[in-house]
Amino acid sequence: MARVLAMTSPPSSSSDGPAPPLVEMTGVNKWFGDLHVLTDIDLTITKGEVVVVIGPSGSGKSTLCRCINRLEPIQKGRIAIDGKVLPEEGKDLARLRSEVGMVFQSFNLFAHKSILDNVTLGPIKVRKLSKEKAKTRAKELLDRVGIGEQADKFPAQLSGGQQQRVAIARALAMDPKVMLFDEPTSALDPEMINEVLDVMIQLAKDGMTMIVVTHEMGFARRAANRVVFMDGGHIVEETTPEEFFTNPSSDRAKSFLSKILTH
Repeated sequence: MARVLAMTSPPSSSSDGPAPPLVEMTGVNKWFGDLHVLTDIDLTITKGEVVVVIGPSGSGKSTLCRCINRLEPIQKGRIAIDGKVLPEEGKDLARLRSEVGMVFQSFNLFAHKSILDNVTLGPIKVRKLSKEKAKTRAKELLDRVGIGEQADKFPAQLSGGQQQRVAIARALAMDPKVMLFDEPTSALDPEMINEVLDVMIQLAKDGMTMIVVTHEMGFARRAANRVVFMDGGHIVEETTPEEFFTNPSSDRAKSFLSKILTH
């Protein structure tokens, strides 16, 4: 990692008690046909918390992430964002979904639109921001992720790392309450990974609530308040990064870590 930052303490609480939950998953179950991919998931994330979800391939990590804003429907359970239960469809779902930013493995940028237009499209169409305000905000965000000078280019003219940073700026342009990252560096060349992780670490420092599915253990150690370890559609462990990486409680986590930390 280019920068070493310690951020393992939970988000600060007010004198009135702990921060209220921003994301709540209660008894969430998800099937793909006969395949039970999420089983009785209970997970609560508070405002300003960075939760990193790790586990072997096929453990349900990405599905969990996609269920939080109903890109994948659930068959059982309850998901609430800032106290409001996600409906199955309709305008209320679209409104709540707009409060949840999402960054995917693939950048999903519009190839025929400039970088600036990619970032302003959502705020203009969904938030009904004026073009002038949307452009001003977009330029601020592109500067924030370190690619302000690329605003007039098209996605194909940018590196993979730069395109992913555009995707982060585009999600931030909607002023989300929480950001979801589904393996945001897995499609990048190794030298581009740090430039994206650095942006994410800065977001964490700035207090953005984040749920990050990743194989980047260094990021989990440095930026997470909590690590959630999944296997076979279950949450097996959730604890601080320090505790997870130095003293995992489950045999499954011990086996997982022994394989990935020795290569």
